[in-house]
Amino acid sequence: MNAVPEALGLRPDQVEAVLAAAGAAPSVHNTQPWRFRVTSEGIELHADPTRRLPVVDPEERELHLSCGAALFNLRVALESFGVRPLVSVVPDPARPELVAVVRRGGLARPDQQRDALVRAVPLRRTNRLPFRDEPVPAGHRQALVRAAQAERAWLHVVEDRTERARLRTMAARGHETLWADPAYRAELTRWTGGESGRTDGVPASAGGPRAEPQDEWVLRDFTGGHARPRAAGKDFEADPLLVVLCTFYEGRLAEVQAGQAMERVLLTATSLGLSASFLSQVVEVRPVREELRRLLGGGLEPQMLLRIGFGSPVPAVPRRPVADLLVQDSKVG
Repeated sequence: MNAVPEALGLRPDQVEAVLAAAGAAPSVHNTQPWRFRVTSEGIELHADPTRRLPVVDPEERELHLSCGAALFNLRVALESFGVRPLVSVVPDPARPELVAVVRRGGLARPDQQRDALVRAVPLRRTNRLPFRDEPVPAGHRQALVRAAQAERAWLHVVEDRTERARLRTMAARGHETLWADPAYRAELTRWTGGESGRTDGVPASAGGPRAEPQDEWVLRDFTGGHARPRAAGKDFEADPLLVVLCTFYEGRLAEVQAGQAMERVLLTATSLGLSASFLSQVVEVRPVREELRRLLGGGLEPQMLLRIGFGSPVPAVPRRPVADLLVQDSKVG
């Protein structure tokens, strides 16, 4: 008997491929905080409370962003099998962990742009290595902005030098605030720099090089103290493309929406040959995030700060098998 049942008119192997694509989404510390309940009528996406990060993400904002990214991958994977997804993102007080329900909404039409995003799903990586000092072309930037708009979000491209300087200060202050908390350091250690064999977390091989004093942008250390010294001449770029993903309102629904927009932006970047990493500290410390909101004019809710550029290949981080992502009663017996 198959562990994954039929759903939405798809065979079990097709459903498994859809769930594997959803499980390839980015998540804070690669916690992969999602589960799926599969029925003959649809696929439910649930947040996994056992994988929440109470120190760095006490409001579960990034957890909902991560689930939103998984939802986007689920949507485009279904479309690649000819299923037009009908998505309901309505909170259920009786099931607070339920994020979304995806049902069959008819047939999906062929779409070259969508197919490019589907191909990018297994290729997307969070790249914590230095990028090349090569500007991102204006056409690529416009494609990233359109990707966010397609998911009813806004991508603010940081162009102004004064604004960049303020963001750099915010990133440093957010990092220092978090690093001063022993509970934060313990939480980070739990999920990063681990040994091979784990199916979650960020291994040292994907953690990036050791930080050095000349680095202007503070990147989180995911290496667990096992970072290799960087090669000569491989300093981090001084002028990366910085973009702030924003929503027009706040709250859980906005966070799930932002996660979908974030993943469309990241997959679009991947399809264009770009790399990306997160400067999450700016949005993880509430006073810093509020300062960023004011910097943007007060009418937008900043959800994530991304660093984008042309990078070198990096290894994939581990992923949990689909069988581990299923809510138990979704299995047929």
